[in-house]
Amino acid sequence: MTQTPLNPGESPLVREALSSVVSRETSATQTAIQSGESPTGGDGTWPRPAKTRVIAVANQKGGVGKTTTSVNIAAALSMHGQRVLVVDLDPQGNASTALATEHRGDVPDVYQVLVDDLPMADIVKQVPDMPNLYCAPATIDLAGAEIELVSLVAREARLRRALAAYDAIDLDYIVIDCPPSLGLLTVNALVAADEVMIPIQCEYYALEGLGQLLRNVDLIKAHLNPTLNLSTIVLTMYDGRTRLASQVADEVRAHFGDTVLNTVIPRSVRLSEAPSYGQSVMTYDPGSSGAMAYMDAAREIAHRATVA
Repeated sequence: MTQTPLNPGESPLVREALSSVVSRETSATQTAIQSGESPTGGDGTWPRPAKTRVIAVANQKGGVGKTTTSVNIAAALSMHGQRVLVVDLDPQGNASTALATEHRGDVPDVYQVLVDDLPMADIVKQVPDMPNLYCAPATIDLAGAEIELVSLVAREARLRRALAAYDAIDLDYIVIDCPPSLGLLTVNALVAADEVMIPIQCEYYALEGLGQLLRNVDLIKAHLNPTLNLSTIVLTMYDGRTRLASQVADEVRAHFGDTVLNTVIPRSVRLSEAPSYGQSVMTYDPGSSGAMAYMDAAREIAHRATVA
């Protein structure tokens, strides 16, 4: 069953959020034209990728903004005409909470997809008031999946197989929110994905442990998923008042070059508040610095698809 994407303006919540950034969209369109990129469409849509982009958002360090990045990038893309599925692969279920998707213990979730071969279509829910955004929720049951997957056939490719069989919606993006570990859940995400997005916080220990993650990406690329690519690094929790933040940002850019988005995500109280209201910051406070930054980051990601 293939569904036609809805106009972003068909949701009052999305329409209101987009109206607060219309002047920024005009400015961004002019910038895109000047830089030779494809501008945002007049109806608020961004260019759709030639095929579904599957992006794993990963970093084994906790508290670096993985879930915040996953949810808000996905919301921003969906508000501009993209069909987006967020797969919550973290047993804490924070992405499900932020997207107002029920994830009590008795709700069908990603655990049953991975362990019991439940079809992905049976768990995916549309996010309230976000016509183009969908969520595959995680419950606390997923915490046991690390152990139970060990004995299963093709344990590293369970998620890839489930996504390959899922054709209920014509998706532009699948964003996988990984847990803060390098266990089998994260391995499943990396095997299922085409791209890896790494949020790196602009703090002293930012690069600690990153080498191990990159080695895992290389191993999975060599043995399990040759199409995997480190496509995006997002600098998060940027505090412009400190010299340290700019030093970390400079160091990351020097090492990873164009893989790092031009946009940096600032520290923002609104980013922390939004999930408690079952919303992304894109609709909770679209005029906030965090929402504007994630909108700009999502725009960069969308336009990178056209030049890839």
